[in-house]
Amino acid sequence: MALKREKLAEILPTHTPALFDAAVKRAAELLRAGEVVALPTETVYGLAANALDGEAVGKIFQIKGRPAHNPIIVHVADVAMARRCVAEWPEAADKLAASFWPGPLTLVLRKSEEIPDIVTAGGETVGVRWPSHPFIQAVIRECGFPLAAPSANLSNQISPTNANHVRESLGNKLKLIVDGGQSQVGIESTVLDLTTHPPQVLRPGTIHEESLRAALHRLGVTGAGPDLRFSPLAPRPSTEPLRSPGQLKRHYSPKAKLVMLKWCDDSELLSQLSTLNSQLSTTHVIAHSHIPSGIGLGGVSVIPHDSEAYARAIYAELHRCDAEGATCIVVETLPAGPEWQAIADRLRRAAGA
Repeated sequence: MALKREKLAEILPTHTPALFDAAVKRAAELLRAGEVVALPTETVYGLAANALDGEAVGKIFQIKGRPAHNPIIVHVADVAMARRCVAEWPEAADKLAASFWPGPLTLVLRKSEEIPDIVTAGGETVGVRWPSHPFIQAVIRECGFPLAAPSANLSNQISPTNANHVRESLGNKLKLIVDGGQSQVGIESTVLDLTTHPPQVLRPGTIHEESLRAALHRLGVTGAGPDLRFSPLAPRPSTEPLRSPGQLKRHYSPKAKLVMLKWCDDSELLSQLSTLNSQLSTTHVIAHSHIPSGIGLGGVSVIPHDSEAYARAIYAELHRCDAEGATCIVVETLPAGPEWQAIADRLRRAAGA
């Protein structure tokens, strides 16, 4: 099946009610026909297909160059649709959905027979999420079926947080990209596996472990007392399907080499840069606390010293560095604390560390 198109994808805006409705109808029309379209979510832009159509989901893997062992999260428009996608819906899922949905939390549960094996990489579990972005919600309601939707970029590259990022990566492989504005969360959802005891956070996100633990305890979920612990992710055999995306060692990566460094002033930064075997003129620095002068560097970006603002901005900054020809991107080491864990995870994987 030849998926590459000579013509660039159509980009539909959504900034007025009429444009929003027209884009919903066009996206739903293509999705019903088994096509793949790029849609905005509050986390990152997604490459969506009918989650109940194995052939349509197969196109996602082809377009992205996605490894077959990497599963895809299923997006729903309400709890009733989520329950259709899974074999059982435990009390914990009900309570967490009530607390965090719609929003950036994916729950891993045993899949129902309706979900094709290709979605779950042949595994017995599926990740489900009710996104909060109004556009993808409207499309799912219009279609009447859930959407399989990983990030709308080539596999292992930087996730897109606006329509232009999608166009630059996949514009010649798609018929439609919907422009829903800049992603408001900016990094992928937290993934929580509820099929294990205790639960496992398979991928950290902006809803961090402390919030999940507190919610379960506060809502009186059985077994969620003060002693509840979230297990560290254990290594899995390479032949066993992954339970969640975002577990590959190298992921979310720019074209440029990415390194994390800590410095106090320009001289300390330059001393460390001298060991990287990279030209200063093509080295870009992303800082949040110790801002270098930029003399001799390819560029300096400053992201606010706030985890939510940083998450919204970091992928766009990595895209910009690549577009400006950076060969090395130096990111200032992040602060400690649970609110920074997900961002640190993305940057660690982006560096292949």
